[in-house]
Amino acid sequence: MKSIVAKALFNSYSYTEYRKLVTDLLSEGKSTGDTQSESLTHYTSLNEARMNRLEKTIKISEETIEKLQKLDNHFIWLVISEGWCGDAAQILPILNKMAIESNKKIDLQIVLRDQNDDLMSQYLTNGGRAIPKVIVICKEAGIVRADWGPRPKGATELMTNYKKEFGVIDEKIKTDLQLWYLADKGISVQQELLEIMENIKYNRL
Repeated sequence: MKSIVAKALFNSYSYTEYRKLVTDLLSEGKSTGDTQSESLTHYTSLNEARMNRLEKTIKISEETIEKLQKLDNHFIWLVISEGWCGDAAQILPILNKMAIESNKKIDLQIVLRDQNDDLMSQYLTNGGRAIPKVIVICKEAGIVRADWGPRPKGATELMTNYKKEFGVIDEKIKTDLQLWYLADKGISVQQELLEIMENIKYNRL
């Protein structure tokens, strides 16, 4: 497991590098990932606009900033993502701002799912390759302490309840999910990641 994480980190991107990669591929009419299609490129284009907006609008609470800066150790948040993933587009800008505000306590690194099968297989969700996944690594010890994802609890419940009622994941629920993220304003992601970091700090994980 340690070697799988080390290999992924060696091939990881910073947030800025990831954004540039996705943008450059879009300019060629492509998306990240092994599969290329018009719909995936379309989703990637929508996500590009979302991330641009979120980078300007997302606010990290003072409480979150204070607690992140008081972490006892330095951590890497290694995120498994792809440019076409709608949840990743909603979540990555929040993680990036949290990392920036952490006073270098958190280093955000991103890897592509389809280029890291070994890593993805260690962090499946109900047997599926759902992303994004945040892997919390203690920098000093080089060990994984926790993981999170692919969605905040409220968003997961929304999707689960819809699928239970209608039996499908269609365009309506995808739209409802984006509206959920819009209304939440990044608060749930901040709270859930902060809870994980606090649990690590006080040895509850």
